[in-house]
Order: sequence, then structure tokens, then C-alpha cells
Amino acid sequence: MEPLVSVIVVNWNGLKFLDDCLSSLERQTWRNKEVILVDNGSGDGSAELIRRWADRMPETKAIFLPGNAGFCEANNLAFAKARGEWIALLNNDAVAEPGWIEELAKRGDPAGRIGMLGGKILFAGKEGIIDKAGHLIYWDGQNRGRGTMEKDIGQYDTEEEILWPDGCAALYHRRVFEETGGFDRSFFAYGDDADLGMRARLLGWKAWYVPSAVVHHRHSATAGAYSSRKIMLVERNRLLLAIKSFPLRLLVANPFWSARRFAWHAYAALKHQGAAGQFVSAQGWGLLLLILFWSHLSAARILPAALVKRQKIQKTRKLSHREMLELLRRFQIDLRQLTFRD
Repeated sequence: MEPLVSVIVVNWNGLKFLDDCLSSLERQTWRNKEVILVDNGSGDGSAELIRRWADRMPETKAIFLPGNAGFCEANNLAFAKARGEWIALLNNDAVAEPGWIEELAKRGDPAGRIGMLGGKILFAGKEGIIDKAGHLIYWDGQNRGRGTMEKDIGQYDTEEEILWPDGCAALYHRRVFEETGGFDRSFFAYGDDADLGMRARLLGWKAWYVPSAVVHHRHSATAGAYSSRKIMLVERNRLLLAIKSFPLRLLVANPFWSARRFAWHAYAALKHQGAAGQFVSAQGWGLLLLILFWSHLSAARILPAALVKRQKIQKTRKLSHREMLELLRRFQIDLRQLTFRD
């Protein structure tokens, strides 16, 4: 019998996307599923749409929060109510092809510690352009989707190990959530899947890429690609990830690796390329520097709590420091690709 899959969709003001997203779940070939919809205090009428979908789709629960608790907390609350052996996450601005759950679930192997799975995520509205096919990471904790902005010509059509799946569309065994404690609510949003993936990796879990599990994603449709708050959270959260999960000698070298990345971002911005180039062209250097200061100030405020979490993570890890460094080396992103490709 098919194991039960609990599909969690977190929504915040996603009225214009929700019908497409939830319709794609209704069309899934994997029938043994429940859907948990979490609304983060939306003010655009999407809560009413969620109520209608909860009545329409069998085995659907709806959770309505009074305000925006963030992606992390909303998913944790949904997981507490989930009954499934497997937990699928799908962004409200994503549309899954009918076999998405089935293709992922067939490859899961909790006995072999393959408990994180992700498929091929394509940009919606950009024919054949890859959003993510797994993730890569830089030495200071900044990470990016593998294959981002590449034309899909079959270069990622092989099933293989990945570092972690993207939280936009992923499948996790429930023991991954139980052993890690789920998402770190202090992240709020962005980089949360990286943090969860790294902590799961340290506990010996593996991640697997299934290219036949396809999702179409309207990237950053909710928050905006160059939202100041999003940039702050991305920069802050990569630092928190490193503090919690990186080997000590790599953590000590973090300022060096970050300075090197910032220098490449500045060079790309001068060339009007990459995310930094796009932001500077629209908003200017002053705001970008202010956001970087904001991100590090925010990280400093929650540093004590992050260090306490680090102690627990390092005490319970199954991977040695050498094994973790080798893992990061295997899935290292090229710095030019990280800074010049948007």
C-alpha cells in the first residue's frame, strides 16, 4: 500500500497563484495523500479561497494564523498536525506536474537514510529554463540552486545525490523533521531549507535528485526577487547556517570567504550583472550597504541562541568534520557563477 504523504502549502497573500497550485495537487497520481493548507494572516482574500478548497478536496485541513508567522513556523505547525510517513512541501506559487509526488516517493528509502528528495524545478513562464535542480553551497554558507538560469537541455536528467532539495518543492521523511526538530523559526524565511538540509546531513540523512519529478515555479512571486527584506534574510540566514553547522576551522575563516564573495559581487555590480548588479541599478549602492549592515546586526542579536543550537547540533552529529568538509567540497558552487548569474 502507498504510504501516506502529507502535502503542506504555506500561503501569504498568494490569491492569484493558489488555484493553479492546489489544482496541481488535485491532479496528482499519488492518491494516498492529505493536504494541509496554512494561511499566514493573508489580507488579499486568499483565506476564503483556502476554505473553499478545504471543502472541495478530500483529506484537506486548513490552518489560519492571525499574522505572518513566516515560512518556518507555518511549516512546523502543519507538521505537528501531519499524519503522513512522508512530508511534501510545495510553495503557493508553484505548480506540480501530475507525477511529482509519485516520482519522489518511489525513490525514498528511510532504511538507507535517503529521506530528502527533490525534483527538477523550472521557471514558470520561461520555457525550458531551470530554477533549481538541487543546491550548491559556497564556503561562507551562501547557497544557490544548481543549474539556476540554465537552459534545460538534459544536463540534469540523471538521478543522483544532491546536497539538499529546495524547500519550494521537496519531499522529506517525517523522521527528518523529528530528528532535526524541523525548521528553525528564527530564520523566518529564506535559507531555511538549507539549514534544515545541513542539519539533516550532519545526522547522516542523504538527499536524492529525481529529474522526472517536475515543478514549475513563479520564482519570488510572493516577496519579490529584490525585496530589501528578502536580501537581508538571505544574507543573515547564511551566516546563521554556518554558525550552527560548519566545522570550527571553516567557521573561523568565514570573514575571509565572505569578503571574497562581496568583492566578486561588487565586481559583478560594476559590470551590471548578477543579482547585485540588478539591485544596484534599481536601488543604488547605499541601500545595498545598509541592507548588509542590517543583516549582520540582525544576526548579532540572535547569535547567543544560535551558539546554543550549535552546541546541540555538534554534540549529536554523525558526520565527522572531515566528512562535512568533503561534502561541502563536492557540492561547492563556483564563485563566478554565484555572483554573475542572476
